[in-house]
Amino acid sequence: MNPLVIIGNGITGVTLARLVRKRSDRRIVIISSESRHFYSRPALMYIYMGHMTFENTKPYEDWFWEKNKIELVYDHVESVDIKSKSVTLRGGGSMSYGQLVIATGSRSNRFGWPGQDLPGVQGLYSLQDVELLEQHSESATRAVIVGGGLIGVEMAEMLHSRGIHVTFLVREAAYWDNILPKEEAELVGRHIRQYGIDLKLSTQLKEIKAGPDGRVGSVITDQGDEIPCQVVGLTVGVSPNIEFVKSSGIECNRGVMVNEFLETSVTDVFSAGDCAEFRQPKPRHPKIEQLWYTGRMQAEALALTLCGERTAYDRGIWFNSAKFFDLEYQTYGFVSNSPVDGERSLVWQHANAERMVRIVYSETERNVIGFNFLGIRYRHKTCEKWIRERRTIEYVLQNLGEANFDPEFFEQLEAQILTAYTAVNPGVSLKLEKRRSLFV
Repeated sequence: MNPLVIIGNGITGVTLARLVRKRSDRRIVIISSESRHFYSRPALMYIYMGHMTFENTKPYEDWFWEKNKIELVYDHVESVDIKSKSVTLRGGGSMSYGQLVIATGSRSNRFGWPGQDLPGVQGLYSLQDVELLEQHSESATRAVIVGGGLIGVEMAEMLHSRGIHVTFLVREAAYWDNILPKEEAELVGRHIRQYGIDLKLSTQLKEIKAGPDGRVGSVITDQGDEIPCQVVGLTVGVSPNIEFVKSSGIECNRGVMVNEFLETSVTDVFSAGDCAEFRQPKPRHPKIEQLWYTGRMQAEALALTLCGERTAYDRGIWFNSAKFFDLEYQTYGFVSNSPVDGERSLVWQHANAERMVRIVYSETERNVIGFNFLGIRYRHKTCEKWIRERRTIEYVLQNLGEANFDPEFFEQLEAQILTAYTAVNPGVSLKLEKRRSLFV
């Protein structure tokens, strides 16, 4: 019997291989040209900053794969032949498959800027990108980062840790305001500037110019400014890494097209993770989910399907978390960056500290729809339960202390948040029912 072949050894491909192995004795092959062994991609920045080594980022010992009879092929897939059910390898030869899973993740976007291929210009996604950044930043004193997403702020922190002056070009009017509401975006922007980052809003890259040595020497913005630099980070998002699939006959759009069972248009071919695009996403859900935990959850559902228990993928209540330098961010449920008809928001911001809470709720039914937290921690499971159980804004506010997850020496702020609500709803009388338990 031909093997299950998984292209990609990120969180999706590896989770899938592990779970299929638990349920079957079939032959499993993982092919990857990025690294010989699986590592934690979110930890890449800590390798560069010296907090971890590459070995520290590998969740499994190198002997794990052979012991669990998961074959690792360190090579690059050039093409897929759906008629012969095989993949062609750059190193020579081909490999037949019984079932194929495309889990090749993403690649950094480039939009055809003049000079974007100069030495010193790069994205930040793979292990090779971090190795390249080590070379490019070795003697650098100034860097320019283009694009204001989470990868951009990670790269800014990485370069800042080496004493390199960073200029940040963000086309939006506030940092990440295509995702964050205005208040949150402005708070994050202020925090980034506190670290000495030169954050230029409403500014776009026009051209990258070479210096006398042929490497990047400066950038030109659409405002006409020329900014000297030795490193340019292009962090204007990522796209599904599927060039090798597009001529195969497997239906593709931005990503590999899949249904709710992660099945493609071709029998015995599946796709999951950053490179998969849902034909019919649920309302308010993106077509492509580019998060670590959704890649893992997709693999969990697909493993059941591949082992005979056909299972639709359902990510449940949306959540995400990140850090903007020292500012922690959590989001649960649906929080739009702009007002939505029928929804209201309670927004509370600490008078002196970088702490903010937004609770979004239905104007008519009063049930909570989503949360944003900046600089303050609330329990994922508790917030998810409140959204799932359709708890009202009044119930949540009175029980907010139940979800508090800050260390015991942090100030508890639930009373202030509740007061902010009653101040704009003078006819409402609420009191805190529960306080944080340090033993939960």
